Amino acid sequence: MGICTSKPSPEPNFSDLKPDHDDPIPHETTPIPTSKSNENAGGMPRTEEVVAAGKKSPLFPFYSPSPAHYLFSKKSPAMSPANASSNSTPKRIFRRPFPPPSPAKHIKALLARRQGTVKPNENSIPEGLKSECAVTGLDKSFGFSKHFTSKYELVGEEVGRGHFGYTRVAVSSKGEMKGQQVAVKIIPKAKMTTAIAIEDVRREVKILKDLAGHSNLVRFYEAYEDNDNVYIVMELCQGGELLDRILARGGKYTEDDAKAVMLQILNVVAFCHLQGVVHRDLKPENFLYATKDEDSQLKAIDFGLSDFLKPEERLNDIVGSAYYVAPEVLHRSYGTEADVWSLGVIAYILLCGSRPFWARTESGIFRAVLKANPNFVELPWPSLSSESKDFVKRLLNKDPRKRITAAQALCHPWIRNYKEVKVPLDILIFKLMKAYFRSSSIRKAALMALSKALTVDELFYLKEQFALLQPCKNGTISLENIKEALMKNGTNAMKESIAYELLTSLNALQYRRMDFEEFCAASLSVHQLEALDRWEQHARCAYELFEKDGNRAIVIEELASELGLGPNVPVHAVLHDWIRHTDGKLSFLGFIKLVHGASNRPLVRAH
Repeated sequence: MGICTSKPSPEPNFSDLKPDHDDPIPHETTPIPTSKSNENAGGMPRTEEVVAAGKKSPLFPFYSPSPAHYLFSKKSPAMSPANASSNSTPKRIFRRPFPPPSPAKHIKALLARRQGTVKPNENSIPEGLKSECAVTGLDKSFGFSKHFTSKYELVGEEVGRGHFGYTRVAVSSKGEMKGQQVAVKIIPKAKMTTAIAIEDVRREVKILKDLAGHSNLVRFYEAYEDNDNVYIVMELCQGGELLDRILARGGKYTEDDAKAVMLQILNVVAFCHLQGVVHRDLKPENFLYATKDEDSQLKAIDFGLSDFLKPEERLNDIVGSAYYVAPEVLHRSYGTEADVWSLGVIAYILLCGSRPFWARTESGIFRAVLKANPNFVELPWPSLSSESKDFVKRLLNKDPRKRITAAQALCHPWIRNYKEVKVPLDILIFKLMKAYFRSSSIRKAALMALSKALTVDELFYLKEQFALLQPCKNGTISLENIKEALMKNGTNAMKESIAYELLTSLNALQYRRMDFEEFCAASLSVHQLEALDRWEQHARCAYELFEKDGNRAIVIEELASELGLGPNVPVHAVLHDWIRHTDGKLSFLGFIKLVHGASNRPLVRAH
């Protein structure tokens, strides 16, 4: 159920969507249209079968937080290739005893615009989203080798189908890989009817090539083209999808088994984010096992909707799959945090066997994503550890500023003690350090006080990140340490997207050094701390430390300058409660507002 659109385009208005029926559970079972009825004599849906690699395996009903159970279906005739996700395996949807979701009109229009399938006078397309006729004279030459058939021979039927192409198995006929089977994603040029579609293919190949090297990433070999198709040759993963194994377990994993899966997924996603790449379509279908072994490596696939992302950049395309889409994607302003939300949905499914957000229609799903909270009350959640629930909740925080990163998730108490977790370098610390260097001395003092109130668990992540920067023997780092760390951990993708901007933003370290204590102050996320249950305790403790060491008299004009307030803002009225009238020092409210920084405070924006 992948959905996508080109950018820029108007923000969709969810207020005009028809609400779902008041009763979320239908009282009658209805077979999915165009497919055979699957009801037994008692009127309840019976166990389905999944056809995989020529074999049938039982499809278990997932645990549902409601009386109505719903199932995964391997492939539904109701799903057309245009509506299927751009994965390299057959599309799956959740099967329920009622018709499949009907895409909201505006989402259909956005997808059609990207694919170039909109008819000139189609009345169902909202005003402002009508696409022009297919563009003529598009340059569909990619500069890839044109000798695919001289090196590879396609064998067997297709093994997957996505938005624009399909996947087949091929055998190499020459070279070092002679006789080896590979997966070939074939994208017909006839379907590239827009410049956006052509750019999507070009970018997918570049990302696969630039990210090469991670063990949990599908290996890219070569790209070819001829007059009719583009051929992307990749590693053949023969262990099936993560979704297949979820189904085989009846939809629920033990906590340790869920940790084993999430550990691999978090590793590869953290790697992509460090390189400045956001995947944008993370779901169980897009993770394949390399072999059929129980302990086989997971491989992330399908970068057809992925994009490069610079540190301060926000994307506005509505892309992804409805059940896994983050709230900020629907608001059309998002970054790498949207991938982390998708991981939270996967973790929720692994641990309890049901989706955290569901509805009969896509508009209902979107509404649930925006407004509903996941259910942690019904079975099996009461029997799971408090750490597992906290882990999922921190991934599924609706505020992307408060959501933890993939690297931070690997430092969470629930997962970090599982086997040997190698924490990767996190792009977030560089963004936070950039803001720190731009701050005034009083805000730096406030952040220092807050860092001293952190617990051992909260310091674990910061210690790991500092160690990855390889500090000198005296325990300090400089710009040179950061350069070396980025060179050690970076790929060509990083050079494409973020490396230069990162180093430029940290020039303050060119002439001085930073110890671990200051690093903690510079690299902590106040918004993430605010999401913790113990935030109030942290803040009070930090303010007491600030009162002793850092608080000083400050005039309102100085505070206004720190916050970047414009000349038209009535600063005395806005900041009245931030400063104590007795001594001119920051009040507790002023301290809290100050550590949050200037850019996230809509109440003081100029009108």
